[in-house]
Amino acid sequence: MKIEQAAAKVTDLKDGEMKEVTVGETKVLLARVNGKFHAVAGLCTHYGGPLPEGVLSGHKIICPWHQAQFSLLTGDLEEPPALDAVPRFDVRIEGDNVVVAVPEGTTAKRTPSMARHDPRADGRTFVILGTGAAGNAAAETLRQDGFQGRVVMVSQENRLPYDRPALSKGYMHGATSADALPLRSEEFYNNHDIEVLLGQRVIDVSISARRVGFENGPSLKYDALLLATGGTPRRPQLPGANLENVLTLRSFDDASRIAGAAKPGLHAVVMGASFIGMEIASSLTRLGLSVTVVAPENVPFERTLGEQIGAMWQQVHEKRGVTFLLGSTVARIEGSHKVKSVVLGDGKQLKADLVVIGIGVRPATEYLRDVKLSPDGSVPVDGFLRVREDVYAAGDIASFPDWRSGQPIRIEHWRLAEQHGRIAAHNMAGRKVQFTSVPFFWTEQFEVYFQYVGHATTWDDVIFHGDVSKRKFVAFYVKDNKIVGTAGCNRDVQIAAAGELMRINRLPTPEELRGGPIDLVERLKR
Repeated sequence: MKIEQAAAKVTDLKDGEMKEVTVGETKVLLARVNGKFHAVAGLCTHYGGPLPEGVLSGHKIICPWHQAQFSLLTGDLEEPPALDAVPRFDVRIEGDNVVVAVPEGTTAKRTPSMARHDPRADGRTFVILGTGAAGNAAAETLRQDGFQGRVVMVSQENRLPYDRPALSKGYMHGATSADALPLRSEEFYNNHDIEVLLGQRVIDVSISARRVGFENGPSLKYDALLLATGGTPRRPQLPGANLENVLTLRSFDDASRIAGAAKPGLHAVVMGASFIGMEIASSLTRLGLSVTVVAPENVPFERTLGEQIGAMWQQVHEKRGVTFLLGSTVARIEGSHKVKSVVLGDGKQLKADLVVIGIGVRPATEYLRDVKLSPDGSVPVDGFLRVREDVYAAGDIASFPDWRSGQPIRIEHWRLAEQHGRIAAHNMAGRKVQFTSVPFFWTEQFEVYFQYVGHATTWDDVIFHGDVSKRKFVAFYVKDNKIVGTAGCNRDVQIAAAGELMRINRLPTPEELRGGPIDLVERLKR
């Protein structure tokens, strides 16, 4: 049975426009492209973002929250961080009415079609080392691409793949429960014949023998291998760095330890003023701790976002009670068994019941013997994320060519790792797909939401449209007279449009942007 309803008038939408309509109790995105009407479910399958408030580019829908992308024609997922597709609904024209038919009992998401394991059809074994963003995306994509061989994901943790970005945000300050973190259920992996080996630490990979060795248990032979082991938090060689309650954040267990030690009224010192450090400072403050951030930069995010945006974030935190000691370093951490204080390079002593180190990660590649690593410990790959024949790398450990410049870059972001995982899986399955996606990341601190598309380690200039102090702006990073990155607050749709314009190489020039604000959504429609 279907609920059929006149959801709009034909004249309600011009070509290239979309809107939200409700059919029965279902929120529906209705769009008109090239004179034809299309309808899909109206909520993003990632965090439930309102798709009609996003960007329509041809037959592609871009979510305004985290830039998951879906096909308007089929509802299929085209870009993460969503994992599921959206349902597509039938549309017909009756006179002046646009009638949408929604099946009774329809759900807000649709699991993509996946092949099952059939050793008679394909006797190969594909092994994925790591169950983070890249590893999980790769396993699902292999099945979506019709791979019928054996798929094995391996993790040194004892948990199924989970939403790692939530650890420093909602989970740490109690807004997100542990039950909400898993990306998929055990039943899902069983139903799609994806084996997940938990609690297995990789100690060796022999590429010549096509074999993976583990600390405990028998080795595993492979026909194709994806290296997606992520990063290991950096821990400085400081006196006292191994005291109780001196912690780092990477895993669910790490986040639980920090949250367990974070009691209201205690004093916390956060080492590092980039994304992990600042998100932790936000969460600990919301839990009622007195938080001090210590970092050598002049402002937070100085090297990644620049002084003006860094100063904005510092102001956001200071208004909520966070103290900053910038231009400072930690000389030692003191205590008998448990941390009691932190001593800075200038001799200043800070009371500390809890210290969280957030100074970045190093690629977890120490198990590799047959691969020549980059100086930072990452794995060099080509544009297909290939290390060598039948061996691929994705996510935090991969040093890959920027498709715009050809220069090797490495980016530690959740969505990019998922993008990598999908592309690597396509190539493992024999599709030969080059990585040309646009990087995107987001952060949320004290209910202030920030987005960034592109990639810039250095820049010549930053062009601002809007007011940074009021947290309503778009910033354009200029390098060699090209826009290489775009960031902003409270400008979700403009940032989504910027990412798509960057992908198709139609961003405004710096000269155009210096002339005043440009509506990037309208630019995309040209």
